[in-house]
This record gives sequence, C-alpha cells and structure tokens, in this order.
Amino acid sequence: MAGKKITVIGSINMDLVTNTNQIPKVGETLLGDSFHTIPGGKGANQAVAAVRLGADVTMIGAVGNDSFGHLLVGNLINQGINTKSIMKVEDTSTGIATIIVSNGDNSIIVVPGANHHITPEVIDKHEDKIKDSNILLLQLEIPLKSVIRAVELAKKYGVRTILNPAPIQKLPIELLNMVDYLTPNEHEQALLFTSVDGTDEVLEKLKEKCIVTKGSKGVMIFKNGEEIEIPSIRVEAVDTTGAGDTFNGALATALCDGLELEQACRFANIAGAISVTKLGAQTGMPTKKQVEEFLHIHKSF
Repeated sequence: MAGKKITVIGSINMDLVTNTNQIPKVGETLLGDSFHTIPGGKGANQAVAAVRLGADVTMIGAVGNDSFGHLLVGNLINQGINTKSIMKVEDTSTGIATIIVSNGDNSIIVVPGANHHITPEVIDKHEDKIKDSNILLLQLEIPLKSVIRAVELAKKYGVRTILNPAPIQKLPIELLNMVDYLTPNEHEQALLFTSVDGTDEVLEKLKEKCIVTKGSKGVMIFKNGEEIEIPSIRVEAVDTTGAGDTFNGALATALCDGLELEQACRFANIAGAISVTKLGAQTGMPTKKQVEEFLHIHKSF
C-alpha cells in the first residue's frame, strides 16, 4: 500500500493580487478593478494542493515575524498542514509576490524575504522528516544549495523527489541526475536543456524524467524515447495563478496513491484545470471529492 506522507520544502508568500483589464506599460498608470491579499508561494501552494487531495503534508519553510507571516502560518494550520518545521525569522519580512491578473493571464514579481533563510543547515535539522516521507516536493524559490542538500538527503533514504524547476535557473547536472521527476513548463524545459552540459545520452535520460506542463495544451511525458500527450480539459479560466502548483501537489499525491505516471498526470491535469476556475492560487485548489466528481461526469478523461 502506498504511503501518503509528502514533505514540501519551499517558499511561503503573501500574494498581492491586482485585477485589471490591461497590464500597464513602463511609465503608465492605469486604474485596476480589484485588489486582494491571498496566501501563496510555490511551496505553500503545492502543500495546500496536496493536503486538499488527501495527503499527509509537512511544510518546511520560513516566514518573517510580521503580520503576513502570522497569517500565512495560521492559514496552513487551518488547511491541515504540519507547520512545526516553519521557522520565524526576525528582522526579515515575509516573502511577497505582486501579481497582476489580466484577461485570465498573470505577471508576477517575487520578493523572497524570509524564504532565503532556508539554508542547507536548516535542511539538515529536518533530516528525519525527509527520511520519513514518501515523496519530497521542491521548487526553486529557496536557495539552490538548500534544494541540492534536500535532494541529497532524500536520495540517501530512498525517498522519491519531484523538482518543479521554477523560477528557472541553470541547474547542476548532479542535481538533475538525483531527482526522480522534473516538472517544467514548456519555456522552462527549453531553458533547462540548453543550460545542461552533457551528451545526447545524458540529455535523453533527463528527458525521461520530465513532465512538461503546457497550459491549455495539456501535459507531455516521455516514455522509451517517445512523447506521450495528455490532453487538456476545457474550462473557463478565471485566474491561472497556481495552476502549475496545483498540478505538482496533485501529482505528488497521485504517485503516493500508487498511480502509474501517466494516470497520475491525468489526475493532476484535471486538478490543475479545476483550479483556474476561481480567483487566487490556493482558493481554487480542488478537493479529492471535486476531482472524482469531475471524473465521474467526464468519463472520457
């Protein structure tokens, strides 16, 4: 029987979301339609996605000792996530993301704040939690050296790892070789492979680890050198913020449930599609029941 313990190491941010009909040009001032503060951060988002789908989730991260930090930790507790490994950093602000939503798409600027205090030494303090996990889920909104250390520990104990390589940066081949699954979008995949120094054989092995999210075009995986396309689900998009995070949390949960990779991707694809029908990254994330109801109605998926 598959275990469902997922440890997420990553960012915890407050999203400052402005809705507008048009994204301003440099030097231009426009009137927006609405403004919201919404819990976010790739790490926290993926943790919420997984716990809503039934996983046992522990979050390792950092916030500032400020109002946003207190609100964000309280939100994760309310979601049912184990927050005992989230530290509060003095004299540093909680991470924030300024998000402009226009016509269903978004532009984002992230200020990491306390997230950059997740050092390799902090990771080492939580070695036992990594050891006890079934899957370790990571992104790149914390220092890269800390991501590498976390994956090293997961490898040491035979824990499967999913790395969402966002925001994209050049990654060492040693890290890519250790990771079990990579979940870039199309843009990230192109940059990921052009930045890797390796033979065709090395690149082919890396490609087999990739689960490429393609937005409205669905998901692509690679098996025995062949591309497998998993189609998208047609929905009316309200806000695409957090769709990729929903996919990653759902993928980790589905793999913990023992689904084969293609089935897990189909499940995650549906969860991601449902998430864009509501405003906000975490507020749109579906429960397992909602995904199952969707599958019951749309049996073709």
